[in-house]
Amino acid sequence: MTYENLDAELVNALLNDGRTSLRSLGEELDVSVTTVSNHLSDLEDEGVIDGYTPVVEYSALGYDVTAIIHLKVEGNALPEITDRLEGHKQMISVYEVTGNYDIIAIGKFQDTDGMNKQIKTLLTDPDINESNTSVVLDAASENEQFELDIED
Repeated sequence: MTYENLDAELVNALLNDGRTSLRSLGEELDVSVTTVSNHLSDLEDEGVIDGYTPVVEYSALGYDVTAIIHLKVEGNALPEITDRLEGHKQMISVYEVTGNYDIIAIGKFQDTDGMNKQIKTLLTDPDINESNTSVVLDAASENEQFELDIED
């Protein structure tokens, strides 16, 4: 293995098993544990790897409703609204976007009543001009990450 591909190989190995040990990574990639540790530290410092976290299957915990909420907001209030949405624990993704809407937020809810309550709370904000909500019927793919390409 060349060191020029080591970072991508490390990321790919961690995508497959984020709990694997440094020793196992070193053995798999044919480098020392110290090399693995140093490269992982560099990847963390550079913001390439931003923590190690489990992938939670929310539906197994009773969060069966996924809502995609599109919002039109007053231009100067955009940062405030996105910050507020990020503060709601059930909003798993918040994006500022181009197009007909300014924000797209994805939330997980235990039921449609909980979703409806959250949306009604959002709509009381005078800086939110319009909303459009879609309820996900089936998630064909969710929380997916992709492996990095390795140069030859």
